[in-house]
Amino acid sequence: MKHTIAALVNNRPGVLAKVAGLFARRGYNIDSLAVGPTIYGGDKEAGAGKYSRMTIVVDDEGDPRIMDQIEKQLDKLVDVVHISDHTRADVVRRELALIKIDCPPAKRPEIVAICDAFRAQIDDIGQETVIIQVTGAPEKVDGMVQVVGATYPIQELVRTGRVVLARGDRAT
Repeated sequence: MKHTIAALVNNRPGVLAKVAGLFARRGYNIDSLAVGPTIYGGDKEAGAGKYSRMTIVVDDEGDPRIMDQIEKQLDKLVDVVHISDHTRADVVRRELALIKIDCPPAKRPEIVAICDAFRAQIDDIGQETVIIQVTGAPEKVDGMVQVVGATYPIQELVRTGRVVLARGDRAT
C-alpha cells in the first residue's frame, strides 16, 4: 500500500532537502513527490509564495510505528507548518503523464480513439511520433500507459508526482 502525506511548509531554500533526508534516514524511498507554491487558508495575510505544499507518497510495507515516528519528526521541523496523513482519507488524487509514442500517420485515428476513451489529449504530432497528455487518478494514468504501451512503442514517459486535496470542508 502507498502512504500519502501532505505537508504545508514555509517556501524557503533547504526545506525539501530536510524533508527528503528525514525519509532517507529511516530507510524509506519516496515514490512520488510533488511540491509547489500554495495559499494556506489558515493565514489570510499570506499570498502565494509564502508556503508550499508537499505531497509525499512512500511504500508502506515497513513497520507502521516507523511511519508514525516519521510523521511526528516531520511535524517538529521548524519550516513545517502542518502535516496531514491522507493514506485512507477521502481525497481527490491526481497525476499527470506525458507519453511520447511511435505512431505513423496511418495509426493516428486509432490513437485518437484511445485518447477519447481515457479523456486524454494529444499535445504534439510529429512525423512519426505523438505526445499524449493524460491526467487523473493514478489508476487512470496507469491504465493509459498500459493500453498505449501494449500497442505502440513508448519512446519517452514522464510523470508528475501525486497531488491531493481533501474533499468537502476538511483542510488538506
